[in-house]
Amino acid sequence: MPRPLGLTSIRILAAVQEGVAYGLDIVTSTGMPSGTVYPTLGRLRKRGLVRARWEDDALAEAEGRPRRRYYELTSEGREVLAAEVGRVDRIAGELRGVTG
Repeated sequence: MPRPLGLTSIRILAAVQEGVAYGLDIVTSTGMPSGTVYPTLGRLRKRGLVRARWEDDALAEAEGRPRRRYYELTSEGREVLAAEVGRVDRIAGELRGVTG
């Protein structure tokens, strides 16, 4: 059984699911530093939870900016995200019960 995801990975997967598609957008959306987001995206790709594709060079050049790498959840990524959100919700409920 794979190791549970941390909150950082869950937040990044959730952002991608909500349509936040490229790295800097994910950094902005989550408020996490790029030094956290990009390595985490790499690990999520290796685990098969997200896939990435580079945009066309011509589009980036026409807009005068670097090429972007766009991310999307795989079907496994959607399943894992749903399970992990459920796990975190259960833990939060248990903690609310303990703290009153």
